[in-house]
Amino acid sequence: MTGIGNMAAKFDEIRLAAIRVAASHGLDVVDVELSGPAKERVLRVFLEKDSAGRERLKAEIEAGSEGLPERLVEGKLSIKQLSGVTHEDCAAFSRDFGVLLDVEDLVPGADYTLEASSPGLDRKLSKREDFERFTGCLVKIQTFESVRNNRHWQGRLAAGANENILLDLAAVKQNSKSRKAGVDVVEIAFANIEKAELIPEI
Repeated sequence: MTGIGNMAAKFDEIRLAAIRVAASHGLDVVDVELSGPAKERVLRVFLEKDSAGRERLKAEIEAGSEGLPERLVEGKLSIKQLSGVTHEDCAAFSRDFGVLLDVEDLVPGADYTLEASSPGLDRKLSKREDFERFTGCLVKIQTFESVRNNRHWQGRLAAGANENILLDLAAVKQNSKSRKAGVDVVEIAFANIEKAELIPEI
């Protein structure tokens, strides 16, 4: 197996291990990144409460529980955008995941830093389920191939059909290239999305 193939296989093992440990803490893995040169590698795991945890949080907000983020209670922050992850969640996950990584020797070479955090309000969208879950939210998208002579789009995610997503462009002030497209809604093939992330609405 080549070095690159071996690293890809290891990365898959790391991701699966992260998912296992996260599940034991009532968390879901949003994304995993391994970056940096050999001596300064950083393994980042982005976490959120699992669906049951998010439902509990939603119920707490509706019941007016104390100690919730102000912006959430005031309705300035969408419950969809909140991961619900606490510092304690990240610390507990890091402790257990760090032990597993070392015991199973999943990160080749000993030099790496493990970071666990929430995906943030500008979280990446990668899976089809992400686009379904965040329908109605503002997003920015970069495509592989140009759509109407433009690769960079911002708008409100509307329900897409089949293999496409729809962006309502009227929701965001567009750049000159987007305005020149002369449309209010743009349809983008899911397979053509290179990068996508939420735009925080605060």
